[in-house]
Amino acid sequence: MTENRFDHTICAQASAQGPGAVSIIRISGKRSLEILDGIFCPKSGGSLKTCPGYKLVFGTVTDPETSSMLDEVLVAVFHAPHSYTGEESAEVYCHGSDFIVQGILRLLISRGARLAGPGEFTQRAFLNGKMDLSQAEAVADLIASETQAAHDVALHQLKGGFSDELTAMRSELVDMVSLMELELDFSEEDVEFADRTHLLDLLDKLQTHIHALTDSFAYGNAIKNGVPVAIVGATNTGKSTLLNAILGEERAIVSPIAGTTRDSIEDTVCLGGITFRFIDTAGIRDTRGTIEKIGIERSYQKMAGASVVLLMLDATRPETFGESIADLARHLHPQKPADGEGTYCRRQELIILLNKSDAAPVDEKMTDSVASTASEAGLSPALVIPVSARERKGLSRLTAYLSESRKQFKTASGGTTVTNLRHFEALTSANAALDRVRSGLTAGLSTELLTQDIREALYHIGTITGEVTPDEVLGRVFGRFCIGK
Repeated sequence: MTENRFDHTICAQASAQGPGAVSIIRISGKRSLEILDGIFCPKSGGSLKTCPGYKLVFGTVTDPETSSMLDEVLVAVFHAPHSYTGEESAEVYCHGSDFIVQGILRLLISRGARLAGPGEFTQRAFLNGKMDLSQAEAVADLIASETQAAHDVALHQLKGGFSDELTAMRSELVDMVSLMELELDFSEEDVEFADRTHLLDLLDKLQTHIHALTDSFAYGNAIKNGVPVAIVGATNTGKSTLLNAILGEERAIVSPIAGTTRDSIEDTVCLGGITFRFIDTAGIRDTRGTIEKIGIERSYQKMAGASVVLLMLDATRPETFGESIADLARHLHPQKPADGEGTYCRRQELIILLNKSDAAPVDEKMTDSVASTASEAGLSPALVIPVSARERKGLSRLTAYLSESRKQFKTASGGTTVTNLRHFEALTSANAALDRVRSGLTAGLSTELLTQDIREALYHIGTITGEVTPDEVLGRVFGRFCIGK
């Protein structure tokens, strides 16, 4: 009989790697307190197995083979099921020396524990019913959060807000499909237990909720991964100067020599609680240089993948405006609609910056002319802003617009924001299944076919919370955790 790996007692460093004042070692499993008792000597005597939970015990870690003391430590005891993993667990707080940490881990392993895999503590918490799968993913998001917005969204999900909404949706669908399947048992009597009008009302309610959740993904994805902002334009329009001005440091090399920037330079800044990834791209121009050509091609790639495009125009050279705007229009929409019209991408905003306004007068007539030229080229700039990157003028209007424009997406009803692509795809698939149910009702399809589509919707919603747990899903979820979590 193959031994279950989750029957093993596991251990790992739970604090950050490297020297520090204190390091934390976590151990969990049926034998965790027994194993720790073999190397830990409480100053007050006794055994950790009989120690009350949620209590710190002071003592020493000693190598039983040599009787030499390794460190003075504190041990926190957590008895099952009242622990993070739901198992017998403990945490050792030792001095933050790599030598001490590795020594304690070596002693634990020598007595029967094994090193934990990535996310294995949280995976055990999920398997033991301490949290569902979406909450487990929120743990990783909370650890990775670098802004207030990211922290708030992850904390809401960790507390079960998203799970509660999904559970309510599944419960209503389960009630409905149960009645419909009951009809199949009495198919010969031709009875109808599930009111079809009520089912349509339920579809309206659930799909409205799902649409709100999927619509929040644009905002959630921006919170979690940052909003990519591509700074594009001809050479010497001030793109690198703008990047440095926004970041407040000399991140990119600035030179009057055209073509100084040969590759994309990225850095992040937090605006209004949301991370923006500003990308300084190579200046676009006709060139014979092989390296510069590669840089320009990468500029187009960054432009295509950006949520916001900042087109830099040199206000001292108005004769170049038309060419720069036309070039942008050719590359901003690599896949045009069937009608051939260059419809501006809904998820991609264009802002035109008239730079060097300190050296050339920029009036309303010029900004209106630029907006009109862009419109004729099939583009719809959200703003045309006169700026001076060198003097840092006009940048406050730009940054204020960026932070406010991301907030327009906001959260779905109930305060939930979808930040995870896996969740977004599952909700989209569930909604598609419910669309088929709606179409089937209209077309008068059999109860058997309707229940099949409802079951498919239940399946996709269940993959989010872990009620349906394909192994490959669990592998992807917990594989991105750190070892000690």
